[in-house]
Amino acid sequence: MAGLKIKKGDRVEVLSGKSKGKQGRVLKSFPGEGRVVVEGVNLMKRHTKPSQENPQGGIVTKEASIDISNVGLICESCNRTVRVGYRFDAEGHKVRVCRQCGADVG
Repeated sequence: MAGLKIKKGDRVEVLSGKSKGKQGRVLKSFPGEGRVVVEGVNLMKRHTKPSQENPQGGIVTKEASIDISNVGLICESCNRTVRVGYRFDAEGHKVRVCRQCGADVG
């Protein structure tokens, strides 16, 4: 899986699964695996041993990755989930574009 259309910092909505309908920002992107970590979505509890960073140890709640096909990018101007297209600007740089309204995305 080469380039992803969803990148770190994008606002996305979960389209399927147990967290369907939740929105959040992409915290991490794993292009090789086709997965992203979304803020506040797919939370898991991890039992950690005491360490120097966390001397108390205990149960830590953090986000787990979710498949890229289960999230949709939210266009800032449309304010809904959209498909992403590409175009080239005047300098020849590739720019992501909303397929519905034509506005630049991120």
